[in-house]
Amino acid sequence: MKAKLKIIPLGGAGEIGKNMTLIEYDGAILVIDAGLMFPESDMLGVDIVIPDIAYLLEHRDLVRGIIITHGHEDHIGALPYVLPRINVPIYATPLTRGLIEVKLKSHKLLKDATLHTLQMHDTIQLDPFSIETFHVSHSVPDGIGLAITTPIGTVVHSGDFKFDPSPVDGQLTDFATLAEVGSRGVLALLSDSTNSDSPGHTPSEMTINESFKRVFATAQGRIIVATFASNISRIQQVIDTAVQFNRKVAIVGRSMQDNVKMATELGYMRVPDNVLVRIDQLARNEQNQMVIICTGGQGEPTSALVRMANHDHKQVTLTAGDTVILSATPIPGNEEMINRTLNNLFRAGAFVYYSELMHVHVSGHASQEEQKLLLNLVRPKFFIPVHGEYRHLVLHARLAQSIGIPAENTFIIENGTVVEFDDEGNARCSRDTVPASDVLVDGIGIGDIGSTVLRERHHLSEDGFLVALVTLDAHTGEIVFGPEIITHGFVYSETSDDLIAGAKAAITETLKDGGRGAVLSIKLKDVLSKYLFKQTHRRPMVIPVVTEL
Repeated sequence: MKAKLKIIPLGGAGEIGKNMTLIEYDGAILVIDAGLMFPESDMLGVDIVIPDIAYLLEHRDLVRGIIITHGHEDHIGALPYVLPRINVPIYATPLTRGLIEVKLKSHKLLKDATLHTLQMHDTIQLDPFSIETFHVSHSVPDGIGLAITTPIGTVVHSGDFKFDPSPVDGQLTDFATLAEVGSRGVLALLSDSTNSDSPGHTPSEMTINESFKRVFATAQGRIIVATFASNISRIQQVIDTAVQFNRKVAIVGRSMQDNVKMATELGYMRVPDNVLVRIDQLARNEQNQMVIICTGGQGEPTSALVRMANHDHKQVTLTAGDTVILSATPIPGNEEMINRTLNNLFRAGAFVYYSELMHVHVSGHASQEEQKLLLNLVRPKFFIPVHGEYRHLVLHARLAQSIGIPAENTFIIENGTVVEFDDEGNARCSRDTVPASDVLVDGIGIGDIGSTVLRERHHLSEDGFLVALVTLDAHTGEIVFGPEIITHGFVYSETSDDLIAGAKAAITETLKDGGRGAVLSIKLKDVLSKYLFKQTHRRPMVIPVVTEL
């Protein structure tokens, strides 16, 4: 049987975040990106979400390498969790490599990683794949798309892109290479779908400059700008505006500080001398001479801006008269945290600017007209929308069909789906799928938080828990100690004496029937659960602890 080309998304298809796509042919696998995703509101206590790499672990000997398209967290954030389990070479452009090195260093993984630097228009050979890079504009410099030549045909991966006529770094999306690749014939295009529900063109990054100038011109106190730690272009715009208005800049947060230092050393950022000051030097400068750049645009609980808004930051206390700019678009699922942060900022007396009030952020992703332009430049036989929630994928597929790509040649797929191509130019979705569930990271635990644990956390968050302690004589079964009741998140014990006394009586009555070990614990749990529901119409988690002496 002749080998087939397979395209398999493990993340980013049907969701925003944790991007990872596999290209597989005849015993060789190429991995594109390894990103993370913020947890959804029902993932209580979870820090981040990463792709399921069970399929890669099963075929680790086939993996030729991981190519990273750019340095945002949803494309590099899973690397510290992937590399200890499958240490393969990583290929990235200079700035993206620098951002990866900062991340791996913080996880003490840098010395064991194998990193290779890609340049624009490089062609690298990872048999049987020949990978050509081309530049794409995005909200971080050094973004690339990929033209991957395989024995079956060429696959183009757009990366995150837009056709920005005036990008901050001055580097336009590479029209010429896209057209040239398209003229050779493209088997399949995988394209960024994030803004497929946005008509027209995405505004240029440079349009934000005017908004920043208006805010800086009227601000009387400190200016605090929140954005992603990896948004190098946005940080550069803030620094440029601060210089124009004779303000000093303090970078808050280790990750952002490390990224700025690295980007400056590599020549991707321009920071005039004596503009940056340490955070501990804030008190030495007048408040109307200061700009603070920090993380927190998504309302992340541990971010600098959120801690400032909660009056919980060790070095910066938010005061009335401060001006705060949230220069970020809410990631789906983060709206509640962002709204809570906005409310706290207003409570502190700050002047707050966010996307609904002023043009302080633009998307780094192509809107419909740019998506159509890419499709017309590349002219693929088959089209696979990626990097978007399901509605984005559907709308992008319809857009492709509107410019002439047959409906049967568009594949709306989600994580774990396998699209197969044969050497006769046919394509289909395989009946077989690969594991592609969410892997939840909580503290140092990776994947040990499953649906059962989440259900228990929801249970605890809704009705609390009750622990029943009792010690029995191992020979007679008589009560030696207890029963004692401990509750948290269920009732306030000092005002619920009758309820607690009733629970103790129910335990004592149940013990009269005898029983030992697990059977007795199950019986106590059942009796207490029924009693508590009858009395309160609540269902706390009941934990009987029976000790025998």
